[in-house]
Amino acid sequence: MDFKMHEHTHALVGKVTPVLRVTERSDLNDARRQHDCYVRLLKELNLEVVEVDLGGAFPDNIILEDAAIVCHGIALLPKPSTSVGEIKFNILKEILSKDLGQTVIEVNDTEAKIHGSDVLFTGHEFFVGICETSNEVGANAVAEAFPEFPCTPIKVSKGAQHLKKYITVAGPDILCVGTNKEAKEILKRMEREATFSYQTLTVPEDDAANCVFVNGTLVHRAIEEIPNSFKTFCEKIDFARRSICFSELSKNSTGLSSCSLLVRKS
Repeated sequence: MDFKMHEHTHALVGKVTPVLRVTERSDLNDARRQHDCYVRLLKELNLEVVEVDLGGAFPDNIILEDAAIVCHGIALLPKPSTSVGEIKFNILKEILSKDLGQTVIEVNDTEAKIHGSDVLFTGHEFFVGICETSNEVGANAVAEAFPEFPCTPIKVSKGAQHLKKYITVAGPDILCVGTNKEAKEILKRMEREATFSYQTLTVPEDDAANCVFVNGTLVHRAIEEIPNSFKTFCEKIDFARRSICFSELSKNSTGLSSCSLLVRKS
């Protein structure tokens, strides 16, 4: 198996602060514990974790995936649409360029809409989910930033959520996909447009579809959260796996992928 394109050296994570938005204190306590476990696991996977204080309130201050697309030494930063987004933009720009040596490309086209959770990199090519948060102009920005990789816009069903809520990478040339209607439609479109061929791992619980494959290890939700899918992972995946509870954090995010930005520093 070729793990190279999924090898990373650093993980940017947000710092959980005690400022609430719509959650109760008990939820924040659970979320903090889950986030601590998440950070600890990233460290165990040989990633140097860079904790970033984004200010603001939970859960915005731990969601990083929306703010950048990082691959192959390049960090594409969409134009922020809010003052909170602008703070996040400036902080990440500084860290990615100065501390981690990434070439930062800013999306300056005012027509472009691009959200990191809509952008899936398989190791060979990009897919961009076209929906309320990402459009064709945004997909073009991704294609221009990473010209060495094919980039395909994929229409997401009206009312559906981010692309990576339904499909993520579960291993080299393996796509993990949920069983709901939206996931099946997206997968069908991706298979029709893809430049490369992939194996498909279908998980019975939709919450299991968002996982993270990094440094040769698949990270997915814990058995108490996805019992049937956990069994599927056990039966179908023949390389390293780790599982983690993510119930509170998932209430306000796309899933496991949303709480970190993975970077390979050259």
